Amino acid sequence: MDAMIVVDMQVGLRDGAPKHDLPNVLDRINRLTAMVRRRSGTVVWIQHCGGAGDAFEPNRPGWLFLPELDRHPSDVVVQKTLNDPFAGTALQAILEEVAPARVLIAGWATDFCVDATVRSTVSHDHVVVVVSDGHTVSDRPHLDAPAVIRHHNWVWSNLISKRSIRVVPTAELLVALGRP
Repeated sequence: MDAMIVVDMQVGLRDGAPKHDLPNVLDRINRLTAMVRRRSGTVVWIQHCGGAGDAFEPNRPGWLFLPELDRHPSDVVVQKTLNDPFAGTALQAILEEVAPARVLIAGWATDFCVDATVRSTVSHDHVVVVVSDGHTVSDRPHLDAPAVIRHHNWVWSNLISKRSIRVVPTAELLVALGRP
């Protein structure tokens, strides 16, 4: 069984510059979370809680999950205040209880919270599968969004770890499980 962590896919991400390929990323996340649930896995939604006045301030419109996401009552929500969703949260205890064979990771922002999630998940001794086309970011001052995404996919696939880290596109994950 798999677990899937979806990082910070909240209304507040729409503030600022456009996020690369966002409609397609949302579709891929929905397809993969449906697959995880069909296979009796667990979907974990990470919800960033920003400070007062932040786009992700709790109980404000930007804090809510994007309405395009197919969320289910059986899904788990973990609220965080830092980039790393394991820091000061119950995420590790949840994953220990679920005991997934692997943890799929997708979401926003590639270079901050998704990166922290990938690194921390593998550091917490889980087998990680990063959805290579399941995370997004906006252009940065020094790199456009597609370059940021390519760079991080490369870095993650080359991390030195005692556990497996694979970087795999959605289509490959769905085909491998018989759900194109």
